[in-house]
Amino acid sequence: MPIDATQPYDDQNIFAKILRGEIPSKRVYEDEFALAFHDINPQAPHHVLVIPKGAYVSWDDFSARASEAEIVGFVRAIGHVAREAGLVAPGYRLLANTGVDAHQEVPHLHVHIFAGKPLGPMLAR
Repeated sequence: MPIDATQPYDDQNIFAKILRGEIPSKRVYEDEFALAFHDINPQAPHHVLVIPKGAYVSWDDFSARASEAEIVGFVRAIGHVAREAGLVAPGYRLLANTGVDAHQEVPHLHVHIFAGKPLGPMLAR
């Protein structure tokens, strides 16, 4: 169910629980700013989620409240995960949904990395 990204952070969301180690995940990268793990319902042959370690609901929330170090660390983590997986040459797609109209389902900022096949153009309907 899509969430309202203007609501306060809910520390009981699934990604907060993954960060605390309460729910297992297949981790591919972790540093002081970010955690990356395989999506449990992959939409492409390679589908990894990258989340900041801080309590941010959405990209809007993160860009407004995160420190410069957190922003740089998170963006670098996304690039690192893509490079380490060998995705740069064939290409990959990044997606971050914010709010109801974008169908954001977890109230914790997350970036999807999709790759592993031709993904086709983005089409607005």
